Amino acid sequence: MVEKSVIDAVEHETALQAAEHGAEGSNFILEHLLAHRVVKLPIVVGVDLSIDNHVLMVFVAGLVLLLAFGIAFRKKPLVPHGFANLLEMLTEYIYKEALVPNLGHEAKAYSGYLMTAFYFILVANLLGLVPFGAAATGNIAVTITLAVCTLIVGQYAGIRKFGLVKFYKHLIPSDLPIFVIPILLPVEIMSLFAKHISLAIRLFANMMGGHITILAIMSLIFIFKSWIISPLPLALIIFSSLLEVLISFIQAYVFTTLSAVFIGISLAEAH
Repeated sequence: MVEKSVIDAVEHETALQAAEHGAEGSNFILEHLLAHRVVKLPIVVGVDLSIDNHVLMVFVAGLVLLLAFGIAFRKKPLVPHGFANLLEMLTEYIYKEALVPNLGHEAKAYSGYLMTAFYFILVANLLGLVPFGAAATGNIAVTITLAVCTLIVGQYAGIRKFGLVKFYKHLIPSDLPIFVIPILLPVEIMSLFAKHISLAIRLFANMMGGHITILAIMSLIFIFKSWIISPLPLALIIFSSLLEVLISFIQAYVFTTLSAVFIGISLAEAH
């Protein structure tokens, strides 16, 4: 009986330690993923105007883009070189591979928004890999805002081309029986919003998932409280970080391509 009680006590203590270490690992991950206030501002009409780390990264991403393009093209040479040449090559690739196939001759008209979205998402994604940084695209509010911008641009494009009445008449085929319209119309509206919601969730989930993976691997050091095992997590973290750089480019490209597809659908004769 004494032996059994000792074994039970050891098992209980082990369970408590495991729970404690697991909580430390979870807290470590949540601390780096969740938004936390950086600058405290007053509450106006029930809305807290304080700036959190994700909002700060949005500003930083915008500032990085302004500086990068401003410095690269400040002289406007006939033949760009260096960093300006890299930006021009990347822009031309996105324009030819993502915009032109989906928008055709209208690609130039909407390239301003789509290229801005691409570079903003790319920089915001990469800022999440910087020490003490945070990925603004790992916040669902940011990705939904981007998706809403795509929705607004798409609706504007269709109304601009067809006119308000003719554009929204495309939601309902002309040969449908009248009793089907009350059923079909809500479905079409829900489908329109669902496409853009999925656009936001896809970007958010991919960026959040990548950071969770890296932080979960990193938390192994804290869970075991030993630097002996650190070489393996460190190798996995380096590999995952390099993979995240690739994913950052891919997700920016995917968002831009799908945005071009949705705008192209609005510009089509029948959609």
